[in-house]
Amino acid sequence: MDDVCEGKDYSFPEQELKILDLWSRTRAFETQLELTKHLPEYVFYDGPPFATGLPHYGHILAGTIKDIVTRYQSMTGHHVTRRFGWDCHGLPVEFEIDQKLGIRTRKEVIDMGIGKYNEECRGIVMRYVGEWERTVRRVGRWIDFENDYKTMDLGFMESVWWVFGQLYEKGLVYRGFKVMPYSTGLKTPMSNFEANMNYKDVDDPEVMVSFPIIDDPHNASFVAWTTTPWTLPSNLALCVKASLPYVKVRGKFSGAIFVVAKARLSQLPVDKIKEGKTAGDSVGDRGGSKSKSKDSSGHEDDSYEELEEVPGSSLVGKKYEPLFEYFIKEFKDIAFRVVADDYVTDDSGTGIVHCAPAFGEDDYRVCLANEIIEKGPGLIVAVDDDGCFIEKITDFKGQYIKDANEAIIKEVQKKGRLVKRGSIRHSYPFCWRSEKPLIYRAVPSWFVAVEQIKDQLVENNQKTYWVPDFVKEKRFHNWLENARDWVISRSRFWGTPLPIWMSEDGEELVVMDSIKKLEELSGEKVTDLHRHMIDHITIPSARGPEFGVLRRVDDVFDCWFESGSMPYAYIHYPFENAELFEKNFPGHFVAEGIDQTRGWFYTLMVLSTALFGKPAFRNLICNGLVLAGDGKKMSKKLRNYPPPSEVIDAYGADPLRLYLINSPIVRAENLRFKKEGVYNVVRDVFLPWYNAYRFLVQNVRRLEIECSEFFVPTDQSILEKSSNVLDQWINSATESLVHFVRQEMDAYRLYTVVPYLLKYLDNLTNIYVRFNRKRLKGRTGNADCKTALSTLYNVLMTSCKVMAPFTPFFTEVLYQNLRKLYNGAEESIHHCRFPQGGGKIGERIEQSVSRMMKVIDLARNIRERHNKPLKTPLRRMVVVHPDVDFLDDITGRLGEYVREELNIRSIDSCNDPLKFASLRAEPVFSALGKRLGKFMQVVTKEVRAMSLEAILAFEKDGEVTIATHCLKQGDIKIIRDFKCPDDLAGKEIDAEGDGDVLVVLDLQPDESLFEAGIAREIVNRIQKLRKKAGLEPTDVVEVYIKPLDDATSSLQRVLDSQEHYISDAIGSPLLPFDFLPSEAAVFAEETHSISDLLFTITLSRTSLVFDFKSLLKLYGGNNEHAHCLEAYLLSRDYYNLRAEFQAAQGKIKVDCIENVPSVEVVKGQHVFLTVGDHLLSKQAD
Repeated sequence: MDDVCEGKDYSFPEQELKILDLWSRTRAFETQLELTKHLPEYVFYDGPPFATGLPHYGHILAGTIKDIVTRYQSMTGHHVTRRFGWDCHGLPVEFEIDQKLGIRTRKEVIDMGIGKYNEECRGIVMRYVGEWERTVRRVGRWIDFENDYKTMDLGFMESVWWVFGQLYEKGLVYRGFKVMPYSTGLKTPMSNFEANMNYKDVDDPEVMVSFPIIDDPHNASFVAWTTTPWTLPSNLALCVKASLPYVKVRGKFSGAIFVVAKARLSQLPVDKIKEGKTAGDSVGDRGGSKSKSKDSSGHEDDSYEELEEVPGSSLVGKKYEPLFEYFIKEFKDIAFRVVADDYVTDDSGTGIVHCAPAFGEDDYRVCLANEIIEKGPGLIVAVDDDGCFIEKITDFKGQYIKDANEAIIKEVQKKGRLVKRGSIRHSYPFCWRSEKPLIYRAVPSWFVAVEQIKDQLVENNQKTYWVPDFVKEKRFHNWLENARDWVISRSRFWGTPLPIWMSEDGEELVVMDSIKKLEELSGEKVTDLHRHMIDHITIPSARGPEFGVLRRVDDVFDCWFESGSMPYAYIHYPFENAELFEKNFPGHFVAEGIDQTRGWFYTLMVLSTALFGKPAFRNLICNGLVLAGDGKKMSKKLRNYPPPSEVIDAYGADPLRLYLINSPIVRAENLRFKKEGVYNVVRDVFLPWYNAYRFLVQNVRRLEIECSEFFVPTDQSILEKSSNVLDQWINSATESLVHFVRQEMDAYRLYTVVPYLLKYLDNLTNIYVRFNRKRLKGRTGNADCKTALSTLYNVLMTSCKVMAPFTPFFTEVLYQNLRKLYNGAEESIHHCRFPQGGGKIGERIEQSVSRMMKVIDLARNIRERHNKPLKTPLRRMVVVHPDVDFLDDITGRLGEYVREELNIRSIDSCNDPLKFASLRAEPVFSALGKRLGKFMQVVTKEVRAMSLEAILAFEKDGEVTIATHCLKQGDIKIIRDFKCPDDLAGKEIDAEGDGDVLVVLDLQPDESLFEAGIAREIVNRIQKLRKKAGLEPTDVVEVYIKPLDDATSSLQRVLDSQEHYISDAIGSPLLPFDFLPSEAAVFAEETHSISDLLFTITLSRTSLVFDFKSLLKLYGGNNEHAHCLEAYLLSRDYYNLRAEFQAAQGKIKVDCIENVPSVEVVKGQHVFLTVGDHLLSKQAD
């Protein structure tokens, strides 16, 4: 394997760019598709984004989820075709062209020419494709851009025609009026989904208007309230609620008589005669004195007297005087009367609603139900496509409706019909593109009769699997249950045209479901289906020449209809790929944001149900929204978030991917994006992971040098038989990892996988590598070292394969180096099969190691509390736990790791929890709060009052019934409070517990431990000096120590008693300074004081030491030849010389010195490779 740099010098972004280059050169993605082409197909639908905007974090998140799942499926034995798609049609494109060309009205487009306009649209559709491709590739997503699909492609559009043709044949298409959210800025209706995207708090006028009742004995007037004065010229009815009580009241001063809901009487203005007014005139405005009406809440008002109270039902049918005369001619006999409906409430307004059927969903429905209007084209819509009044509204013709509000109010006041005016602040929908307020407007449209298949939609939803499931069961289910007929037409230009040809009299209609059909009926060749390429095409009437020709209707499809047709259209079904589609429908997987529950997910479900009676997909992951750090929507204007490129350039794509995936956003919750969160992933995940890998590489290279042979990892089947407990543990933990990830990924639960993966990596670096450093560094012998390194190699390789779908770059970096130890390894980690699992899982050892770490943490806490650093040895620790197996492990095979980590001489165990602790119970509020609600207080009291016997029984049985509620393990926490045993009373001990484990530490000072503490401090200073000098763990150096002042004897006593520990810890003998050769290369030196012991530590390069007498013997006493041999050996590269001695079992032949006889040089007899070796040899003699 190649050597690797320090973690601080490793650049994640730079390495990722190298991997991108590697993937490009080796065509890694294309190779993966080729390698898996014989495997079962896994069909993934990629929702098409608009290419007219740049990709943001929401796209990166959804793309990452898709990439993880499809990479995983490919590694687990599937062929996964991944084609990028582009949403090319619709309002976003037209809006940009309108702004670019300054287009404000529909007429301007017609005058310009639809062909020219559409070609302008086509020209910008793919404007940001380059940026999209760069971003998508840069975040590591493998997807095919070369064979992408576009909704403006001829094949795609033809399949959309086919979908519509099928719906028409099934009787699911009709034409009618629909009151819809309408954008006057874009001059088109919007879907309810789009209307809900951009609500703002705004101030609008509110008015109360009187409608004199015809033939009323008191000359009373109905009073209606509205916040849209511009709809008043279109009033055709008033609506009440039949069950509500209404009152007729007379103003004591003005004499005006009004009818309102009794509960809304207080909303009438205070009745008093204003200066210049007479009784019967308009009753003031909102700026008058405070209302003193007596309402249902008991507020007093004596300015009105009640004449009578009647139910709303008695008002139905009463006629009133129209406010304006624009529609009297058409509706005089059937309109301007009171109707009733339950949508009227008494919590706002006057309890009487003014109805303008062309401008309100309920208004239209109620007027239709009461036969004031009819279905069909007869409805007069007083507002044109641009939001201006038509000529029929003579007083306000040509005025934009919102601008006309004030003039209308003044006209109402002039007529003496204004009862009250003011303003109201409320939440109102705005167009998400033009930022103009939406209106509700009756639009002639083509519909899919969704309500006919509503039950099938709900049934098909139950056949799908969603993560998280609450989105399916609640949000989506509720949306389907209340589904309305879907308006699929748009009165626009750039889109897939509706394939409907209609006669001028409307009696003849032909739907084209293919290009071939259009060509056959028209006799014209068709190469493009956009409006300007087919609108001129006519079809002869089947009734004969006298009936003229059929022409295409003007409308185009809503782009949601196109994206909902994607499963069929992107492969040009049914005209091509019929077998591929029919074998693999429904698709296996889709993923998008939670906002698509009313968008793409919905349209997919509607069309697939209507066409095939099936859902479009089997599995779905729904993510939340990425918000700015302040919790607001990300805004380029506000610059409240860092650009994705900035984050990727700083930290890399893998950390960004992991940050997004390991967050609540994968559970359909929202994420406040913070750049520092990505940095934390680098610091807490990738750097420790990299350091574990680097530690492996360094020690493999060290072992190769020492053994003079290439390292070949031991086979996993042999490693599984290792007697080392941590080898057994990490092998078991790795098997558990594979089993868990397979289980959860098969269930699409990414949010459970990532935390588990991160915990595994944390355990690998902080337990296996940390506790095994001696073995990995070869301090326990080369055979044991090879076993440990092979184990580390195998678990790193396995974990890389498991992590590959999540972090494709970093795992590829590691794999490319790790695979050099194996011949025939796959070219890329993403060509490897996902680990199968099936190995041995040791639940006991995994649980014991987990408990061991808890014990270590508890002991550290006690040390910190008493200011006892880890360098200070302690005599004894007692671990209290009821599980005898665990106690055997912690004092037996895990004991050495615990003792070394905590610097404790002995560990005792106790399985009697009551010897060192008293037990008490506490409820877990996070688990019980929502569940118990008002009973929480009672349960809390009883849990805290549990007796010792009850607590022990609960621990044994795992559940207990309290106040009729069954509580289980996660509902109650048993707390162990330390209780000092009588036989240890007065001694310096302390304890800490967590759950079922208690740790007791003996903190009493012990002089016999002093020298061990000093030795640990010396080792600590040496390691810090090595690091300060920039040494790698594989760098061999000599370490010298020199006592200063009067510390010689005391220091020497420590060095003598702790010699084995020190040499074991630093990997070489600690040499007396007197042994430092004069020619030694010293590169680091520091003076330290520990417990009044003053000394200097010196680091030098290794030095050869010669036994000159032995050299002389080699040459029969020839002094010159002996010196030549010395000079030759000193000139050699140290590591090469050492390797040569090792390869030759410590004996090399030197025959290359000119005029000097050939001799055999023996290591340890003629030459010593280190001063330490020489010193040890002398001590042995």
